[in-house]
Amino acid sequence: AMLRLRLLTWDVKDTLLRLRQPVGQSYAAEARAHGLQVRPEALERSFREAYGAQSRRFPNYGHGQGLSSRQWWVDVVKQTFRLSGAHDNAVLTAVAEKLYRDFCSSHNWEVLLGASETLSQCCQRGFRMGVVSNFDSRLENILSQCNLRHHFEFVLTSEAAGFAKPDGRIFEEALRLGGVPPEQAAHIGDDYTRDYRAARAVGMHSFLLRAAGQGEGPEVPPEHILPTLSHLLARIEK
Repeated sequence: AMLRLRLLTWDVKDTLLRLRQPVGQSYAAEARAHGLQVRPEALERSFREAYGAQSRRFPNYGHGQGLSSRQWWVDVVKQTFRLSGAHDNAVLTAVAEKLYRDFCSSHNWEVLLGASETLSQCCQRGFRMGVVSNFDSRLENILSQCNLRHHFEFVLTSEAAGFAKPDGRIFEEALRLGGVPPEQAAHIGDDYTRDYRAARAVGMHSFLLRAAGQGEGPEVPPEHILPTLSHLLARIEK
């Protein structure tokens, strides 16, 4: 039977947009512009470590712990460089502030194949649309610069909501913003735990973007899997 859906909510990173190049390469290029030579591979490893530690210590960009997301990110970038052996605080601050601004623009992000077309088709079919993303306040601007913002009635970030996926409260807030009960909504994302399972836990439908041959994840009914975004409407309308 055709799903009676009125609202579609979307994850962003690795669902609609992806980084143009690995973080280590972006960070190394910015460091070079400031006269610092640090290897991209070292920065990539250090970034994972710094990001993981900061996320455990100050979850959801330090929301409710007195940090701004800007300060949260500046600290992550500086710690990434420190772990890679760079210690000039003035230079690291300059690099971090510049990277924070750069990751706000389409300069570092690209739209995934089929995303624009699929979003346009969903809008044409009359679906209401929103974003539910574990992201900071830069997301509105990034979506605008990548020419996707106009598809969405609302952009709900974990920073604004105060809750991060897989916390069901961020999905409940999205349903409130969309004005529909959960059984009339579906969430689309690439993460099994944060997107697929979390949306289903509040009673929504969900589709998992999982490219063919991409790691064996937990079992998901094949009709809930999207090998590409362009499979979405067929799954909804079958």
